[in-house]
Amino acid sequence: MSTDQASSADQLLASVDAEPGDRVRVHRDEDTLEGRVMPRHGFSDPDVVVLKLDSGYNIGLRVDEGDEVERLETGGEAPEQPPAMPDDVDELPTVALLGTGGTIASFVEYRTGAVHPATSPEELAAAVPEAFEHARLDPEVVFEAFSEDLTPDHWSQLADAVEAAFERGVEGVVVTHGTDTMHYTAMALELAFDELPGPVVLVGAQRSSDRPSSDAATNLTSAVRVAAETDAGEAMVVMHEGMSDETWAIHAAGRARKMHTSRRDAFQSLDHRPLGVVTDDAIEWNVEPREPADRVQRSGSFDADVGLVHSYPGIDADEIRAAARDGLVVAGTGLGHLPSHLAEDVDELTDEGTLVAMASQCLNGRTNMHVYETGRQLVEAGAIEAGDMLPETAYVKLVWALATADDPDEARELFRQPQGREQSPRTGFYYPREEAR
Repeated sequence: MSTDQASSADQLLASVDAEPGDRVRVHRDEDTLEGRVMPRHGFSDPDVVVLKLDSGYNIGLRVDEGDEVERLETGGEAPEQPPAMPDDVDELPTVALLGTGGTIASFVEYRTGAVHPATSPEELAAAVPEAFEHARLDPEVVFEAFSEDLTPDHWSQLADAVEAAFERGVEGVVVTHGTDTMHYTAMALELAFDELPGPVVLVGAQRSSDRPSSDAATNLTSAVRVAAETDAGEAMVVMHEGMSDETWAIHAAGRARKMHTSRRDAFQSLDHRPLGVVTDDAIEWNVEPREPADRVQRSGSFDADVGLVHSYPGIDADEIRAAARDGLVVAGTGLGHLPSHLAEDVDELTDEGTLVAMASQCLNGRTNMHVYETGRQLVEAGAIEAGDMLPETAYVKLVWALATADDPDEARELFRQPQGREQSPRTGFYYPREEAR
């Protein structure tokens, strides 16, 4: 098709003088589809008509020979054309937007159904125009991967990108991330820096950008506001606080955890108050954020091999040994327990040089391995208590400690000492979680 030849989609719409915003009915064989014509964007296929259905979903319809169209209404609630870059954006703080995959800032390409990340400021302005009211966004795709496929190597790549962004002079960094393992990455970025000159805000979406109930745009806009408008020198997670579009919680790295498979407010702070809350009018802090530093400074790496295993009735020595590598985190029962017959195997592992850390799968509260005989046996076998660290947080921290330290004794000490907000000497009574708000 030549560039000056009208596409089949244009020809079909022109046959009834239909324009973006008009309501149409498309007839195909015995089927009909009814909705409003949507405007084009950079990923639009010229032979696909995009309709917004009454359900709120967009659908792409490839025009075939024999398709017929009726124009039912003109104008009315016409969808806006994707906005151009705001004129005054250069006057706003610069925020780096680092993409790692997912659909939080993306376009649906209706030719194939694929979702493409918005990788230029213009595409971002089309995808999430609200964010440009608060910052000049500097987008970069660091990698594209499902969050369940990430490894500690990805954490290092992302830390490199965060460091480079701050060295370019941005005021803050937003990391868009799949929600499944976002709490792991948040803890990794907290550990990756001794000093941060601005906030590093991780954000995701529980519902994809093309769904009418999507939380993508509001989550991203709230994250950009935190990155652009606050003086903080730490990593954090920003997600919906409740099911409505009213407030967004700011969670400390190391305390945030995904607690529901699909709810918008899936992320909660455990054993720690949320750092703050974002509303339409303000950003309010429950806990004073860490002050930003004058410069960015890296700390350690993540090139150690650590396993994570849950204790359960019937677990045996073979499973413990199969999970053990340079280090092993056990999400133990209760106060940090394994079946008593495995204490000897833990002793053998520690003698062989494996660091074994005991966390609790209860999630709220802290380990105390001096109350019962089983716990005391594990301490005597060389296991380290994780205190009130979440099992996932303890896993990330042990990877970092082993990769950063010069020897196992130093790694043990790094693991025990608080590096951020991931552990505390005394656990507050924030259970049930509603008390933390």
